[in-house]
Amino acid sequence: MPIEMPRGLPFSVDTWTPLSSMKRSHFLTHAHKDHAQGILSHASYPIYSTLLTKTILRQFYPQLDESMFVGIEVGQSLVIDDPDGNFVVTAFDANHCPGAVMFLFEGSFGNVFHTGDCRLTPECLLSLPDKYIGGKGKEPKCSFDYIFLDCTFGQCPVKMPSKHSAKQQVINCIWKHPDARAVYLACDLLGQEEILAEVSQTFGEKIYVDKAKNLACFNSLKLIAPEIISEDPSSRFQLFDCFPKLYERAGAMLADARANFRHEPLIIRPSSQWYACNEGVSEMEKQRKERVDQAVKDMYGIWHVCYSIHSSKEEMDWALQLLGPKWVVSTTPSCRAMELDYVKKHCFKNRQAFDNSLCKLLDINMVESLVPDGSNENLSCSHVMDISTGHVETQSGPFVRSTYQRKRLSLSPPSKRPMVTLFGQARLGLPYSSFLLECKDASAICDSEEKELIATKNVSFQKENATTENSEGQLATMRQSEFSGTNCSGPNNTYDKEISTRSSMVKSAAETKNVSFFEKDGITQVNAKEQLQTKRKVNFTETNSTEHAATSTVRSSNCYDENLRRLYRSMNVPVPQRLPSLVMLMKTTKSARKRT
Repeated sequence: MPIEMPRGLPFSVDTWTPLSSMKRSHFLTHAHKDHAQGILSHASYPIYSTLLTKTILRQFYPQLDESMFVGIEVGQSLVIDDPDGNFVVTAFDANHCPGAVMFLFEGSFGNVFHTGDCRLTPECLLSLPDKYIGGKGKEPKCSFDYIFLDCTFGQCPVKMPSKHSAKQQVINCIWKHPDARAVYLACDLLGQEEILAEVSQTFGEKIYVDKAKNLACFNSLKLIAPEIISEDPSSRFQLFDCFPKLYERAGAMLADARANFRHEPLIIRPSSQWYACNEGVSEMEKQRKERVDQAVKDMYGIWHVCYSIHSSKEEMDWALQLLGPKWVVSTTPSCRAMELDYVKKHCFKNRQAFDNSLCKLLDINMVESLVPDGSNENLSCSHVMDISTGHVETQSGPFVRSTYQRKRLSLSPPSKRPMVTLFGQARLGLPYSSFLLECKDASAICDSEEKELIATKNVSFQKENATTENSEGQLATMRQSEFSGTNCSGPNNTYDKEISTRSSMVKSAAETKNVSFFEKDGITQVNAKEQLQTKRKVNFTETNSTEHAATSTVRSSNCYDENLRRLYRSMNVPVPQRLPSLVMLMKTTKSARKRT
């Protein structure tokens, strides 16, 4: 599923949700159903797409009104009127499926290149304006501020052969099986029509498509290549739908041919899915998948050819090196852009620039930028990214962009800007927000108050000990002086007993007072004084460490479990900062009241 475009951009691409419906312009890169999900419920004018994309899509969704669409073809540029400033959009061939395009947006928000689903090749990149393409060891004259990149195979190390090479492998596999009286081609996905056309042209035969079982593919071929369709079920070449239960149906067909002593049919699946999935696969199967230069037969009897309409990891890295974007945004929800070498080398080098640019992209009020003038390091990241706060290159077209620094973006009417709550700021990890600065001051106030409390307790404890010791000392001195001048017999023995009783009472009172003092802190042992001091040290250390974790940058903090931090990184979202405790907030409120 495609991702939502950030709030600071006035357009949506391939998303049809309540959030995207609030955008003023909508763009559709191609007609695959996963990029049009929800379009019936949340479509609104205008929807920019190619004519072929619109036609194919309306076959899937005939309820869509044709008047909602605005045409834009490969190589065409349109000026979009927008309340926050006009911008230019240009369409480029995506090398993905019929009608698929990539969009380049140029406006006050920067230069945004959205690939949709694509297979990046030299031909695709050379169609872009020269100023955006660099050379070997050379940066482009004008870098893209963002690239929203199709990273479907961002985690797959397989080196995909070219589409031309894959089509030739299908042809060679058919030549090697002349006895196969039936050839089934699992090519029912929009984007695999080139294979069917190549086979039909090479062998001079049409391909049977069962209209009843695969109406969508039949209708698409009627638009794209009607000359290759046959309605004769006895044709040698037949379209074989992949889903559902591809392997079960293929196994049943092969078993039936063996049981009846017929030549086995040839079943070919041109797809990259089999090569990219290695979970629960034996070592022998993995070794087979490494042979991407020829057709490979699996354990079920199906021949696989590595045919991809998405860029390989190697192709993505090569394209990013040429384009040199400032930010890379993965359009796949699992944020596979982080697996690319280019992103690893350029991601999160300037945290301050990242935070300021993230605020711009999300349309959040910002304080003055702390980035030095002219700072324009290449940065890359995904899942939600923004441009850096450096000088902006002059763009071509009817608009001339001025140089700007440390300015807040304003890309939507103020009345429609939803507020970013305290929890939203904590989730985004914005370290320079005014709230976090206030919390930092509050923690310092609480720190000083706790130190004063500890000092007061120590003083009162020492005073009580001193008072008790003085009382005992005075009583002992009085008793000794009276005892030395008086005989120990007779009435003086009664006085001596009274003095002794008073002494024991004072000692008991002192001990009771000390014990009650210690019991307030939860200590009832004999060496309560030492334990109390130890407890105070531990509490003071924990308080300092907690405050340090709350105010330090979340990325360098150890207050979160490693698995949780890894989960946030895999989603390409900053690890959230801890919110201040309620006790800290209450103390801050009390301190504020005292000051007023």
